[in-house]
Amino acid sequence: MNYKELADMIFPDAKEISYYEEKYPVRNLPEGAIVSRFAPSPTGFVHIGGLYQALVAREVTKKTGGVFFLRVEDTDQKREVENGVTDIVNSLKDFDMAPDEGMISDTEEIGNYGPYKQSLRKDIYQSFAKYLLEQGKAYPCFCTTEELDETRKKQEAAKVRTGYYGVWAKCRNFNVEEAAEKIKNGEKYVIRFKSPGREDRKIKHHDVIKGNVEFPENDQDIIIIKSDGLPTYHFAHAVDDHLMRTTHVIRSDEWLSSVPLHLQLFQELGFRAPKYAHISPIMKNDNGNKRKLSKRKDQEAAVSYYKEEGIPANAVKEYLLNIANSTFENWRRANPDKDMDEFDFQLNKMSVSGALFDMVKLLDIGKTVISKMTAEEVYENALKWAEEYDKELAEMLQNKEYSLNVFGIERGNKKPRKDISKWADVKNSIIYMYDDKFLNRDISYDYGKISDKEEINKLLKSYIETFDIDDDKDTWFNKIKDVAEQHGYAREVKEFKANPDAFPGHVGDVSTVIRVALTGRQNTPDMYEIMRVLGRDSVIARLEKAVKA
Repeated sequence: MNYKELADMIFPDAKEISYYEEKYPVRNLPEGAIVSRFAPSPTGFVHIGGLYQALVAREVTKKTGGVFFLRVEDTDQKREVENGVTDIVNSLKDFDMAPDEGMISDTEEIGNYGPYKQSLRKDIYQSFAKYLLEQGKAYPCFCTTEELDETRKKQEAAKVRTGYYGVWAKCRNFNVEEAAEKIKNGEKYVIRFKSPGREDRKIKHHDVIKGNVEFPENDQDIIIIKSDGLPTYHFAHAVDDHLMRTTHVIRSDEWLSSVPLHLQLFQELGFRAPKYAHISPIMKNDNGNKRKLSKRKDQEAAVSYYKEEGIPANAVKEYLLNIANSTFENWRRANPDKDMDEFDFQLNKMSVSGALFDMVKLLDIGKTVISKMTAEEVYENALKWAEEYDKELAEMLQNKEYSLNVFGIERGNKKPRKDISKWADVKNSIIYMYDDKFLNRDISYDYGKISDKEEINKLLKSYIETFDIDDDKDTWFNKIKDVAEQHGYAREVKEFKANPDAFPGHVGDVSTVIRVALTGRQNTPDMYEIMRVLGRDSVIARLEKAVKA
């Protein structure tokens, strides 16, 4: 018996690899077009680092007229979680990053290079494993778990590298007939790659992000087909990235050490290797020490967190672009109104060290993103979020016409309001605008500089007498000045500053008293616009409530 006969025995139904080469031809794309992918495992929630990788892959493919696809690497089915694929698909949709090809639901896909679920590609992997067996580049391994544990203990005692390699690879120099007999007898086995590498030799490799790197050659005889017939990640990714015609593999730098093995697999399979770009992880400052964002420790590690908090998808994407390319911030400053897709994203401008996650910066971007929305857009987004996460807010927003007026305050100005960074902020930012939430609750009024209740009531009563909802803005403010002057306050702030001892305060202090009586807050958007939205009856009711308090 020879290698080919053994391969036929192990994989009797496997097609010739030429079949798959014809089925998945080289893509007809413009010169320089990049084909890349997001290839997560459905083993838990989607990490923000995964979304980061997907964004980077999508950006570089989009800029070159290439293809961004979603492949689900589900060969480790023992670790797969319920709805894991659905969560991945929905996470991309939520952030407007749906793939050009690949999985679009748990069971549906688009594109001509699928299946895009590795568990459905078993026949393909077996064909290429058979090819390696025929070439003498792979072999069946019958070692039990106990035997492998014993080998590891011997290696540790001898203080040598652990693993399945060289003299420690018990089944490496197998006898074909003996292997065939074991298989006939029903002994369990896996298929291992027969590495041609030597650890004392080095390989040099150029990573698109990391630059030139050097590693020892791989000499490990890794498992490529498990006993259940499914491939390991290492083997599956090589076959898939070749057949899906991937040009650039963009992934976390935890895989950087696997480059020697992966390049070796491509070489022995006769494939042209893609370019690798290894992204540094997103870090967090923890009491002065940097560490990776942790699934276990950090709520912001989960992509679902951003949806639950209502941080706009565009804000998250802008922030990730910000940490991906240091030039993005300057570009945005120079182009405040341009779509982020117009930014010339470059892989080679990514940092070789991990960027620090900054929630303050993200929320600041969120404020800017929301400030540029129309009242209609704010309303629709806030309502959509509230219907899922805040029923009270959803009820408040049922009166669409009124709510649009509320959201329209200071919107569309040269310097629009920036008091909302995420949809979870909305209720607190607008709740005082709803009479049933404001007039029917106890309010703790803090009027700032003016604290004497008798004085406050005098000012409010004077203003009530002069208030007219139909006043234009200049008339409205002049009336506040009149009230201030009537009670001895400086009509102008500059007048007060020139002679502070002559006045108990200035018109700004009086305005604050009115604002607090009206809203319960010292800081709000434009008070004139607030009054116009509230209407005369509500304004008077609120001022009178404050007098009685």
